[in-house]
Amino acid sequence: MLQKCEGIVIRTNDYGETNKIVTIYTRELGKVGVMARGAKKPNSRLSSSTQLFTYGYFLFQKSSGLGGLQQGETISSMRGIREDIFLTAYASYAAELLDKSTEQNEPNPFLFELFSQTLQRLNEGVDPDVLLYIFEMKIVNVLGMYPQLDSCVNCSSKDGTFHFSIRENGFICHRCFEADPYRLQISQATAKLLRLFYYFDLERLGKVTVKPETKAELKMVIDSYYSEYSGIFLKSKKFLDQIESLKGKLT
Repeated sequence: MLQKCEGIVIRTNDYGETNKIVTIYTRELGKVGVMARGAKKPNSRLSSSTQLFTYGYFLFQKSSGLGGLQQGETISSMRGIREDIFLTAYASYAAELLDKSTEQNEPNPFLFELFSQTLQRLNEGVDPDVLLYIFEMKIVNVLGMYPQLDSCVNCSSKDGTFHFSIRENGFICHRCFEADPYRLQISQATAKLLRLFYYFDLERLGKVTVKPETKAELKMVIDSYYSEYSGIFLKSKKFLDQIESLKGKLT
């Protein structure tokens, strides 16, 4: 049975001398794996459409195991990402996080839109740090993590000064600070952005300018939270951290 899907290539693995196993995150079917025969040959009609981050339409033979890719029609090659080592690092992390957070053949149009918009905005030059923080905050629910960010986890108060408690799984207000002496002390700008990134749609987000010190706090909270609760450790995350460190030295 032939199936046509709108999708984005999130992983490729060489198979033999000329073939590729391509993992595509699709709007219609979620994550699917397909065999692209001959895709490693320079003159193959599947060569360009099976490049990492390529967004397009894919026609493949659907099966219970690995399908066979018949045709790929590129909508966007995301060339701006692939030609920039820094953007490649950000996109690779988002792709691996999506890959590790999802199972095969579980459709989730929301996740497809989130990933698609993240790549498109990366490709357009939107702040990659901000895009990644939003992506990470949106994925937490997929991983079964539900932080409380609309009120204090301890007393349910919605006003006051908030810090983030890894132990209590959410915001803790100034009245309850003693409940967690190990809470992460953050500015209220950081608290506001964590809440915003968690609840608001990426497509509704306008231009956001985030100060370096606020970015550092966002990264601290999100990295600590993932480390404690997600149970996943990604090679691309380690590489991204190295790239970010290099970028910091160059600027």
